[in-house]
Amino acid sequence: MAKYVDGFVVPLPKKKMNAYLKMAKLGRKIWMEHGALEYHECVADDVKKGKWTSFPRSVKLKPTEVVFFSWITYKSRKHRDQVLKKVMTDSRLNSFMKDMPFDGKRMIFGGFKTMVSSKK
Repeated sequence: MAKYVDGFVVPLPKKKMNAYLKMAKLGRKIWMEHGALEYHECVADDVKKGKWTSFPRSVKLKPTEVVFFSWITYKSRKHRDQVLKKVMTDSRLNSFMKDMPFDGKRMIFGGFKTMVSSKK
């Protein structure tokens, strides 16, 4: 069972969905090759703008954008750090790092220790 999770909330222009999915599929391949346990990219389906907080508010979502919620799992933070070191030096990511299909300044991300978990 995964003990550490990197989580991401990304505002994506709807017109750049294909470019993002291409990047996500390559990302999945690279992260998994370098040892990640799971890799998930999910598009908002039932996400309303809240009065005070919400996924759309958190990234200052524009009407022409959609929210992606993504996460990658690892055995531990140490394992995550080892995988990430390999991922960040993988030359296959270079083309996307120069021209991201979303505004990286509005992306929310962080690493989380698993406290409670369940799996069937």
